Amino acid sequence: MSSEATILHADLDAFYASVDERDDPRLRGRPVIVGGGVVLACSYEAKARGVRSAMGGRQARRLCPDAIVVPPRMAAYTAASRAVFEIFRDTTPLVEGLSIDEAFLDVGGLRRLAGTPAAVAATLRERVRREVGLPITVGVARTKFLAKVASGVAKPDGLLVVEPERELAFLHPLPVERLWGVGPVTAARLRERGIRTVGQVARLDEPALVSLLGAGAGRHLHALAHNRDPRAVQVGRRRSSMGAQHALGRGPHSPAELDAVLAGLVDRVAGRMRAARRTGRTVTLRLRFADYTRVTRSHTLDEPTAQTAPLRDAARDLLGAALPQIALRGVTLLGVSVANLGGGHTQLALPFTADPGPALDAAVDAVRDRFGSRALTRGVLLGRDPGAQMPRLPD
Repeated sequence: MSSEATILHADLDAFYASVDERDDPRLRGRPVIVGGGVVLACSYEAKARGVRSAMGGRQARRLCPDAIVVPPRMAAYTAASRAVFEIFRDTTPLVEGLSIDEAFLDVGGLRRLAGTPAAVAATLRERVRREVGLPITVGVARTKFLAKVASGVAKPDGLLVVEPERELAFLHPLPVERLWGVGPVTAARLRERGIRTVGQVARLDEPALVSLLGAGAGRHLHALAHNRDPRAVQVGRRRSSMGAQHALGRGPHSPAELDAVLAGLVDRVAGRMRAARRTGRTVTLRLRFADYTRVTRSHTLDEPTAQTAPLRDAARDLLGAALPQIALRGVTLLGVSVANLGGGHTQLALPFTADPGPALDAAVDAVRDRFGSRALTRGVLLGRDPGAQMPRLPD
């Protein structure tokens, strides 16, 4: 790891809502909700009233009845993201995008050209505000982990530099939820043991954490609690997975409706994989229940593929196994992702078989790949809202 704080984590503040406020000054300073049926994003004024992303629109309006609800404008968000990333890459060639609104930057080699990392971060924030019209928060530290923590603490619209000599003094008083990988389940398990801060995690030895959380999570959190994170900023890092998700209303959803949503998601993911010439083996189903708890279920195929049919069959099996739980708890979000990605030959061959199904699926894939996803629609998807397709980094 570097001996000085040279890694920046730059994160646009309330990105979608900020773009809408930039383009419509009447929204500034008001509680803004992006998306009607399901909250895609919201302003800090709405967050202060309890609104959060992925919340049902009806519940959000109960919490914040004076909120201004605006439709999502994906083209505007994509354009704003591209403009910000141009500034990132103009600042340093060492940029690792995490999503359309955040990235790591390594500015260790810029001291003679642009000044200290803190000065580079300040200039970057000023340029994003002046040239794109958006607020951005930047954390600066020796490690990627701590830079991201610093930006989270500095939000909104802030700049925080964590110098090497005060890393642990900054990190250890923070709640355990600031550690990467600590979600609600892990946090509850730690808090049951009276472990509420990062410093308390750091005071446990590694075997104790492994015994409590398992080998992978225990070692991971032990390292982070001592700010051990040797990962460098990776330029051009390819995705390790591709996925898509669809938010659902809180009402009951029939198995046929969920299967149709699933088919559309798999179509979308498989098409992206073929366009990027990637194949994958592990299919994961993601569910968010009506109480906002989440579960994932995965299946690994025998052979990597980018063809829709085997990916959809695996996802359907996972959904079928989850239907009893869905019937009891309700479901508000369905997602599918494919992991264990590698490069691969993704040209589709029509199989010679007595069963017309595989040949038809392959033919549909070939037509959509050549003429675009709108050229051909599966019958089960006719008349259905495909949901908002979120802007994303290139695959």
